Amino acid sequence: MKEKTIITDSAAQTQQWAQRLAPLLTSGTLLTLSGDLGAGKTTFTQGLAKGLGVARTVTSPTFTLMKIYKGRLPLYHIDAYRLENVRQDLGFDEYLQGDGVCVIEWSNFIDYLLPPEYMNISFEIGTGDQRTLRWTAVGTSYERILEQLCTR
Repeated sequence: MKEKTIITDSAAQTQQWAQRLAPLLTSGTLLTLSGDLGAGKTTFTQGLAKGLGVARTVTSPTFTLMKIYKGRLPLYHIDAYRLENVRQDLGFDEYLQGDGVCVIEWSNFIDYLLPPEYMNISFEIGTGDQRTLRWTAVGTSYERILEQLCTR
């Protein structure tokens, strides 16, 4: 497991890190995003979508649970906030390691569904627009992605 901490000073800078990450991702990539409400999870996903060539506006799927966007790779954006204490087959298996990139906000509510390897990015609110992004790569393929991201 590898970890890296990055501090951003604006929403645009948070999105830029996500855009830098996008070219490194392949089919079956799973990113889990954690942090308080307003910490920047959807902002990050918007930058990732832009980096994947998604033309549509990305919004939080809180009430729909999942939104699918078309880009270089499909982007599956899941918000598990409303799934706390839900223990059932939600039909997410085909998206978690499917033909696109899967991003799960509030993944701690469905951690029993997560495969053994993924990248978690934890968002902490700082002063003003500052955010601390703590990247944790779980598994060798995600460790390589994190190494490549930090050397670009």
